[in-house]
Amino acid sequence: MRSILVAGGIGMLFTLFMTPAFIWMFKRLQWGQFIREDGPEAHHTKRGTPTMGGIVFILGSVIGYFVSKAINFEVPSISAILALFMMVGLGLVGFLDDYIKTHKQRSLGLSGWAKMAGQAIVSLVFTYFALRTPNEQGVLPASSFISTVRDTNFSFLLIFGGVVGSILLAVWFYLLISGTSNGVNIADGLDGLATGASIMAIGSYVVIGFWQFNQSCSTVVDNLSHCYTVRDPLDLAAVASAIVGSLIGFLWWNTSPARLFMGDTGSLGLGGALAALAILSRTELLLLLVGGLFVIVTGSVIIQRVFFKITKWTTGTGRRVFLMSPLHHHFELKGWQQITIVVRFWIISGLCVLLGIGFFYIEWTYG
Repeated sequence: MRSILVAGGIGMLFTLFMTPAFIWMFKRLQWGQFIREDGPEAHHTKRGTPTMGGIVFILGSVIGYFVSKAINFEVPSISAILALFMMVGLGLVGFLDDYIKTHKQRSLGLSGWAKMAGQAIVSLVFTYFALRTPNEQGVLPASSFISTVRDTNFSFLLIFGGVVGSILLAVWFYLLISGTSNGVNIADGLDGLATGASIMAIGSYVVIGFWQFNQSCSTVVDNLSHCYTVRDPLDLAAVASAIVGSLIGFLWWNTSPARLFMGDTGSLGLGGALAALAILSRTELLLLLVGGLFVIVTGSVIIQRVFFKITKWTTGTGRRVFLMSPLHHHFELKGWQQITIVVRFWIISGLCVLLGIGFFYIEWTYG
C-alpha cells in the first residue's frame, strides 16, 4: 500500500513543480502546437502553445514508480516494467509524430501506416516478454485467454494451436493496444479532456490491482473460486498510481486555458498504458466500460465516416451525422463552451469507470 501512495505522490509533485521548466524549454525549442485551418475557429488562438507535454507525465510516472520501489527496498516486477515500457514505447511513437508536425508546421506527422508500424513493433515486444517470463510458480504476466474481469475459457493457443494461436493472440493484443491508444488520441481535442478522463480510467486500475492483491490465489485460503491468479497486481496498482499522480499534477497546467498540450506523445502513451494494465490484470474486455468515453468519441468518428461514405455512394452527396467529429467538436459547433463540454464528458467518463468497477466487484461477489 505504501508503494502505491509514494508512487502517486512523487509523480504528482514532479509534474506539478517541473512542468513550468518544461514549458519554458519547449518554447525555446519552438515545439508549438499546429492548428488545422478546418478545425473549430476557437482553436486558432491555441496555435503555438507548447506541445509534447506527454514527456513530462511519462517521466513523472517512471520516476514515481522506481523511486517508490527504491524507498521500500523492493525489486521492480516484470509486469510493472512491461506496463511502463508500453507507455514509453508508444510515447516515443507519438513523439516522432509530434516532432514532424512542429518541425514542418503541418497537421500530418507520421503517416497512418508508419504510426501503425510503430504501434505494432512496441506491441510485439510487449507480447513476447509478457508470454515468455514466468515467475517461480509458472505464472506469466499476460495470459493466452481472453478476459473480462478474469480469464474466460477462450484461449487462442488451445483452440488454434501453437503457431496460429500465437499469431492470433499477438493480433488480439495489437488490436487492444492500437485501439486504446488511438481512442485516447482522438479524445485529446479540448483542454484537459483526455487528461481528466485518463485519470479516472487508469485510476480504476489502482482499485482493481489492490483488490486483486488482497484476493490473490497465493494468499487466500478460503473462497478459492473467486481468487485471482494475476501476476504482480500490487505493482500494477503502483504503476497506475504513479501515472494518475503524474496526470493530476499535469492537469494543473493542462486545464483551460492550457499552457501545455500532451500531444500524441502523451495520448498514445496513455492509451498504451491503459491497454497494458488491462491485459496484465486480466480485464481486457472491461476496457469497454472503464474506457467508455474513449469508445464513445472513437465511435462518433467511425459513424461519421461510414455514414458519409454510404450516403455519398447511394445519393451522390455525402451527408454527416455530426457537425464535426469527434463528438466534442460537434458540441463546440453547437455553441457549447469548451469547459462545459470537458466537465460533462468527465462526468460521462466517471460514470463509465464506476460502472466498470461495479461490474468487477459484482462478478467477484456473485460470480
